[in-house]
Amino acid sequence: MSVLAVVLIALVALLHLGFLVLEMFLWTKPYGLKVFRQSREKAEQSKVLAANQGLYNGFLAAGLMWALTGQRSDVALFFLGCVVVAGAYGAATVNRRIFFVQALPALASIAALWLG
Repeated sequence: MSVLAVVLIALVALLHLGFLVLEMFLWTKPYGLKVFRQSREKAEQSKVLAANQGLYNGFLAAGLMWALTGQRSDVALFFLGCVVVAGAYGAATVNRRIFFVQALPALASIAALWLG
């Protein structure tokens, strides 16, 4: 893996660790409410679902870290593909900015793997 690919994959992994923290621990806190632009009532009603979603983001981060530590491009491509699909789905069903925050960094990582 090229240095650029490693850096971009690490960035995507860190983003997903951040999503885990936001969704599992900060969902109903002021920062979480601000980030996800929701009311306290809506956050309280959906906090169990958000925690589940955060856990899945943690699995994506773990898979990407596994790929980096093992220098496994095939594993990285699998998990980055999962991130792209999740980001595209989120952009189509929730908010377009999800594409730019989640899918675009994963697509850049895939390009760096292919070109590097």
